[in-house]
Amino acid sequence: MITFENISVKYEDFIAVNNLNFKVKEGEFFTFLGPSGCGKTTTLRTLVGLTYPSSGKIYLNDKDITNIPTEKRGIKMVFQSYALFPTMTVYENIAFGPKVNKIDKKTIKQKVYEIAEKVDLSVEQLNKKVSELSGGQQQRVSIARALVNQPNILVLDEPLSNLDAKLRVQLRNELKRLQKNFGITTIYVTHDQEEALTLSDRIAVFNNGEIEQIGTPEEVYEYSSSKFVCNFIGESNEITSLVTKYSERFNIQNVKANQTFYTRIEKVKVFPLDYSYSLATDELVFEGDVIDSEYYGIYTKYSIKVEDTLIRAIIKEKLPIDTLNNQRIKIVLNKKHVLQYE
Repeated sequence: MITFENISVKYEDFIAVNNLNFKVKEGEFFTFLGPSGCGKTTTLRTLVGLTYPSSGKIYLNDKDITNIPTEKRGIKMVFQSYALFPTMTVYENIAFGPKVNKIDKKTIKQKVYEIAEKVDLSVEQLNKKVSELSGGQQQRVSIARALVNQPNILVLDEPLSNLDAKLRVQLRNELKRLQKNFGITTIYVTHDQEEALTLSDRIAVFNNGEIEQIGTPEEVYEYSSSKFVCNFIGESNEITSLVTKYSERFNIQNVKANQTFYTRIEKVKVFPLDYSYSLATDELVFEGDVIDSEYYGIYTKYSIKVEDTLIRAIIKEKLPIDTLNNQRIKIVLNKKHVLQYE
């Protein structure tokens, strides 16, 4: 449905995004993920028409929209700040778009009430000023205003970043539900990896104005295609020193000087030294000293020194380990879970 073809955006000598090529399928929840300043919002603005590319083309259903004005693209944007009219009622905010499009009052009322019901806004809330609503309610108003004109595409730029953690999770679930109910193509921008993994059908991971990887949440997490993606999404242990020293045990031959090796922290198994454990075919056991532990309620994160390598592991049940005495334990690594990069 959406095609970016060799899109670059430059500001004098600065390249904001460089030669982007990707497609977004119809009805897909597609996320731009990356740190601040990586080019994800600039890319979003070129899609909406708020920024024009220095080179390349953008297509919507095979139609070139690169130079078409924003209002004629059929794309609605939900901003981080919601961009609502605080002195207007919720009803007036949602009705603003249809009113500008000169739709008759009866149809506008019908549309507003229908969309309000779908985003869980009550009739009572429709009559309130936006400034009287909570952050979560304002978010729903912003989404309703974007959806009321039935846009082809909905884009959201860090829409949950101003909310507290509990409300972010709640609205994250609502966003996914709404997107499924409407079947609308959605482009979502965030720096929050958890949001990206839980919401997306596919994720584009941005770094320094380029896309490092595009894939499903499982693909970008389990099979990160670059060192940057591996380190940006989730937590990993760099085990280059161990792999280099014990390359034969890891079945990795001729380790190059520029190669690095990682394993996800939840893939590491931890056992007391006297615990009897039968190794699977691809597993390797090492000994190490516990130097720290962090209790998170549903899991405990251990930091373990194995020779000159610091390895972190997540264990659901707290082990009987005394971190103050640097208790020696055994850890198990799986060769299948070793990621390598050059």
